[in-house]
Order: sequence, then C-alpha cells, then structure tokens
Amino acid sequence: MPSFKQILFFALTVLGLAITWSYYRFELDRIAQIREQIVKSEIILKEKRDAVRDYKEKVEFYKTQEGVEHLAREQYNLVGNGERVILLRSPDQTPEF
Repeated sequence: MPSFKQILFFALTVLGLAITWSYYRFELDRIAQIREQIVKSEIILKEKRDAVRDYKEKVEFYKTQEGVEHLAREQYNLVGNGERVILLRSPDQTPEF
C-alpha cells in the first residue's frame, strides 16, 4: 500500500500538471485570438492603403487642367469655350419653352 507521502506527491504532481495544462491551453487560445485580430487588422490596413492610393490618384488628376474641366462639367454643368450643348428629349415629351 502506498504511503501518505507517495499519495500526496502523486496528487500534487497531477494537480501541477493540470494547472500547467490549463494555463497552456489558455495561452494557445489567446494566441489564436491575437492572430485573428492581426489578420483582420491587416485586411483593414490593406483597404485603407488602397483608399489612400485612390484618393492620391484623384488629387493628382484634379490638379491637372483636364481634371478641373471634368469636375466643372460633372458637378457644375459648365461648358467649355467653343462647345455647344445639345439637349435631347424623348418623343413622348411635350416641348417646354
């Protein structure tokens, strides 16, 4: 029959292994969560970099004469010198003067 010291040693050893194993599992789960956050953050970072690149391209385009003309036509319905405006109407509309 095992002595009390042997039973106590065995019980403490099992308890120590159980505590170590649970801490190890906890750390593995935490590492997995951190990796997921890193992946999500990298995706967001890539999206932000793409958006910044697109905005920089737009800024460079609108700094040119062609970009300014495009902006004036699109947002303000302006016409350049020497250009004519042609208005089209659908056949079912009555002309309004």
